[in-house]
Amino acid sequence: MALRVYAKEVRTVKRQMIHVFSYASLVIGCMLLFWAFYPIISFELYSRLFIQRDILSPIPHSQMASALQEASSVLGTSNVFSSNLKDFVQASMWFPTKVQAAAPEEKVTVKDYYLSIPKINIVNAHVVVGGEDLSKSLIHYIPTSLPGEVGNVAIFGHSTLPQLYNPKDYKTIFTYLPSLEKGDKAIIKMGDSEFEYTVYDMFVVKPDQISVLEQKYDASYLTLITCVPPGTYWNRLVIRAKLDNLPDSN
Repeated sequence: MALRVYAKEVRTVKRQMIHVFSYASLVIGCMLLFWAFYPIISFELYSRLFIQRDILSPIPHSQMASALQEASSVLGTSNVFSSNLKDFVQASMWFPTKVQAAAPEEKVTVKDYYLSIPKINIVNAHVVVGGEDLSKSLIHYIPTSLPGEVGNVAIFGHSTLPQLYNPKDYKTIFTYLPSLEKGDKAIIKMGDSEFEYTVYDMFVVKPDQISVLEQKYDASYLTLITCVPPGTYWNRLVIRAKLDNLPDSN
């Protein structure tokens, strides 16, 4: 005579539904994690293989203003006075050791102009000279020269996860900047003048590597900057372009 009898459990419809739902939730959760983190991981792999890194020297620590040191020690830390969230919609937070003046230099009289990048479907994006709010426009940061002039025009723009990209939303407009290659074009319209720049270099720097903002006076340069990896503020992607030719003087 058997001591024990094992009978197969008969699952009710409710228990079966719970079982299926739990597995479906697990699969959907894994897919959402992959959806969110894949652009970050893929960019990191791509940038380490194909994009130059850390080629510029950071500003010496001794040259940092004491006020900036104090701000850095409070902003985004566990300090009781910290907001724990740096506001990267403000352009001045991108390179905190190189803060632009409250207003553009007197010789820079143009207030704004428009940028187009055909490769990534950006058409007549508004660029504010010496602005601060990256949620409303691109920003020409620390303006000392204008497009078409000898010098370096540095333009900041927000980026995000590719899944959230909208070329008309300034909070996502530079998301596909990493897809630019040597030879791609960037076109600036300023009044009746049009300036065409050709991309010749791309690299990644840390937020304290501010030499990308410095002026060069041997030609007319355009520097496009956004945060990378997509959806983070860890590093800065820098695209360098050079003016092809000046517009007709007629």
